[in-house]
Amino acid sequence: MQGFVDTIILLLSFGFYIGFSLALSVPLTGAFVRLRAHYNPKGLQLDPEGDVQPHTGPVRPSSFGMLRRVYRIEGWSGLYKGLMPNMLFTLIIIAFLVTFLDVKQLRPHEAYTYTAPQTGALEMLVYRLFAMLISLPQVIFINRAITTPYKLPYLNAIYSLRILLTPTERQRPWRLYLTPGLLAAQVLHTAFKLGLRSICQLLLPEIASGTLTRSEDTSIVKRSIFFVIALLGTIIMAPLEVAVIRLAIQRNHAVPEFNSISQEEDGDAEETVEYSGVEEDVIGLRTEREPYTGLVDCLKRIIDEEGWGALYRAWWLTMSGTLRVAYS
Repeated sequence: MQGFVDTIILLLSFGFYIGFSLALSVPLTGAFVRLRAHYNPKGLQLDPEGDVQPHTGPVRPSSFGMLRRVYRIEGWSGLYKGLMPNMLFTLIIIAFLVTFLDVKQLRPHEAYTYTAPQTGALEMLVYRLFAMLISLPQVIFINRAITTPYKLPYLNAIYSLRILLTPTERQRPWRLYLTPGLLAAQVLHTAFKLGLRSICQLLLPEIASGTLTRSEDTSIVKRSIFFVIALLGTIIMAPLEVAVIRLAIQRNHAVPEFNSISQEEDGDAEETVEYSGVEEDVIGLRTEREPYTGLVDCLKRIIDEEGWGALYRAWWLTMSGTLRVAYS
């Protein structure tokens, strides 16, 4: 009986910790995703008739200014876009931990920040790649839920899926894995994170293993070298993170086996609900008529159309994540 009570208490603590974490993290994550997804071309654009028109989309705000903009235009519901996919994914992880691990030995934060088991480099790589494949649809759902200009009900998954996915993607869900360039971007991002973690284990094994008791026990030279390596890693990983968001929100449309016109009638033309009293969108989105054809094409077009700065929006967030991953 006591064991059952302990399990219930632990599950309640899981729920409280995760609820509190999501309440804080979802609005911040949403702001950073919107910031990186915002399409802000630096030059003049051509309309369908070939006439030159200046860009009239929203001006890109600062990192935290995006929070104010989201609240002003979409209110609290806009700040918590992406909550349900985040919560669902977290519950799946909790179910996995409770089913396959000893729940009595877990702490609440482990259910939310679960990392790969300590093992060899090859096994770690296989584990990370498998986890990445499982989480790729999650990346698509969360990023699209955050950036869509439409209202998404919390408890109507069917309606939300019709907004977030094209008829092609709903009829053939595996098309999500064929989103041009997305899988390549995820693989490279995962490989770089593992590489930085391995370098940290070589240079600073005490920090990587969590056995460091005093900062004086590590060489300041080695710490400086790793900091420089982490900074160089940020130069590579920040553009990849921007590309992941841009590619994830780019929807897959008709394939040869389906008729695109009938698809529009069956799905994309479905009646949607916008935010009342609002005549502007939070961010500008790139047209799907000229989609990115791959990772390299995505990076090249961002540079050509928006400049190098677009690839390094919120770079400091990548930097902090790089150091956290390496030391975990």
